[in-house]
Amino acid sequence: MPLSRRIHKFLEKTKKKKVDKKNEDEDDESDAAIKVQERLRKKVTNLIKKQKLPAVRQIVEGQDDTKPWNQDAKAKVGSHLIELLTQSAYIQPPADQLADCPPDIRPAFRHSFKTVVKENKKTGRRYGVIECDPLVRKGLERTAKHMVMPYMPMLVPPVKWTGYDRGAYLFLPSYIMRTHGAKQQREAVRRTPGKQLEKVFEALDTLGYTKWRVNKRILSVVDRIWTSGGRLADLVDRNDVPLPEKPDSEDEALLRKWKWKVKSVKKENRERHSQRCDVELKLAVARKMKDEEGFYYPHNVDFRGRAYPMHPYLNHLGSDLCRGILEFAEGHPLGRSGLHWLKIHLANLYAGGVDKLSHEGRLAFTENHLDDIFDSADKPLEGRRWWLKAEDPFQCLAVCINLTEALRSSSPETFLSHIPVHQDGSCNGLQHYAALGRDKLGAAAVNLVAGEKPADVYSGIAARVLDIMRRDAQKDPAVFRDALHAKALVNQVDRKLVKQTVMTSVYGVTYIGARDQIKRRLKERDVITDDKELFGASCYAAKTTLIALGEMFQAARAIMNWLGECAKIIASENQPVSWTTPLGLPVVQPYRVFGRHLVKTSLQVLTLQRETEKIMVKRQRTAFPPNFVHSLDGSHMMMTAVACKKAGLTFAGVHDSYWTHASDVDKMNRILREKFVELYETPILENLLESFQQSFPTLSFPPLPERGDFDLRDVLESPYFFN
Repeated sequence: MPLSRRIHKFLEKTKKKKVDKKNEDEDDESDAAIKVQERLRKKVTNLIKKQKLPAVRQIVEGQDDTKPWNQDAKAKVGSHLIELLTQSAYIQPPADQLADCPPDIRPAFRHSFKTVVKENKKTGRRYGVIECDPLVRKGLERTAKHMVMPYMPMLVPPVKWTGYDRGAYLFLPSYIMRTHGAKQQREAVRRTPGKQLEKVFEALDTLGYTKWRVNKRILSVVDRIWTSGGRLADLVDRNDVPLPEKPDSEDEALLRKWKWKVKSVKKENRERHSQRCDVELKLAVARKMKDEEGFYYPHNVDFRGRAYPMHPYLNHLGSDLCRGILEFAEGHPLGRSGLHWLKIHLANLYAGGVDKLSHEGRLAFTENHLDDIFDSADKPLEGRRWWLKAEDPFQCLAVCINLTEALRSSSPETFLSHIPVHQDGSCNGLQHYAALGRDKLGAAAVNLVAGEKPADVYSGIAARVLDIMRRDAQKDPAVFRDALHAKALVNQVDRKLVKQTVMTSVYGVTYIGARDQIKRRLKERDVITDDKELFGASCYAAKTTLIALGEMFQAARAIMNWLGECAKIIASENQPVSWTTPLGLPVVQPYRVFGRHLVKTSLQVLTLQRETEKIMVKRQRTAFPPNFVHSLDGSHMMMTAVACKKAGLTFAGVHDSYWTHASDVDKMNRILREKFVELYETPILENLLESFQQSFPTLSFPPLPERGDFDLRDVLESPYFFN
């Protein structure tokens, strides 16, 4: 129950008792009890006046005897509220309706049943659906100003975290972890002593205390594009694709083709509708906050310990649109190093291969495009629109404007910049594996060691794949069946073909997953038109890519396999895999078999999912390696956040992308490298194995994988570790 409701209930309860005592001759309660209630009421009232909410919460929660509703009660009340909505909400008749016509009044929402039949299945499942009238749906995508958004950015700093449900928002229910109903995970965090979680609390408070504001010039450009129908800078088209006309023919083949086109267009229009609603929600928040001096994003963590803003729409974890609209509320003078990093940042945002150049190459790119940058800043939509060619156009435009103002000022180095400058990890999951395994070859591939320019792991894997395919193409097809596939693919191998598979290798991508990823890339190129040939080529390319990955990242593969084996042993005992992150946060993998539970409501019979005691063994095994690495990258980000705060830096983080003012990038770079080394100088895998052995003394776990001799301190001197 929200705190405001609890306070109201407490005040009413104590007030009522006072009145009862005055009006009745006999009362079951003693004078002493009444006086205690009166004193408590007075104390709470005074604390509210002094805005001491934590103390109010403690008293009120101690007096609250309300029991939470169970899942069945919530389902029944929720269904009845929906039923009341369908019975009472109607569409108003249009303003231009003729007076002598009956009013066109119809329900805004309808409850009906639909049967959904999956492909290749004869029978379907019947679902209850709530449908909006088309006018309501159209209105929602036109404006989101009437939408209720409870977890808005805060105008005052968030309440500091002190417990599982104590911190962040002043009155809204706030929980430090998003458990999504996983009872065991929730209880594990609740049981953890506050002292153990102090570092997590401090990191989340640091992220929540970063003050933001809306970049009004970017918002103005976005509004102009959106008003004109979208379609620029990755904004969705505000108009639907027209449905194809039905052919005036009895030809079955033509009609089938037409039906397929109609289905495809309807799917495209549904996606556009969803994207338009998403843009409207983001813009509604931006317009609401644009005149505020600054605002804050309270943060919490997912079950692995990765931090997220609690407000879901306009935040720095969002798309280029969100990131372009947001900037730090506090400005810092650029200084010489800040001007240098602002230019590099612009090249990184432009991307298209420019972000793979050395720092000097990126600086040269920006210097060579100053005319385009000035034109973009002066005439974003009327000029040459150079900024629209960038991979992140709105962020690129924001930097174009900032850099233009700085360079035109009388003293560029004293110019106040509000732009957050990013430093991103290079295939960060593999960086963590290379550090865990002290893997020299892997470390060099993902920039843990210094180089003249950034190593590109995707190009490295593509080169290995190409070598293998060239050798295979020379073989006799009668002996080696894939020789023909190798010949067909030799000219198709590039970093784009293998990039998604390399990225997802950290998350335990399977052979089938890799095959489907590569098949999509090949299909886009339309080089192999025969479906059977395309499938065979995709199978061969996936197998070859995974071989190349295994060769380059042997240590990573060994650690992944070891983690998976440990998880399998634990899950086979019908126990979830659990561990504690380096910052003391307990993690319990939530993967259990769900049971079905029927609840009869006034609307329909609902089928609810409920956790059972049975563990999903395969899911526990496959999810553990990526979840464990995510808990480590979350720890690294939190350690960096706290250290940056102590050094007086403004800091924001998006998993493996760390942000600060341009003038402070050098300091942040030093800190994030030091914290990475500090993290991996602790015996992480040894501690994990020891915790497993203590929790399951009767089980036998495989020995730790062998480690290489990579010197972690090389990271301190690597300019492209994060860049």
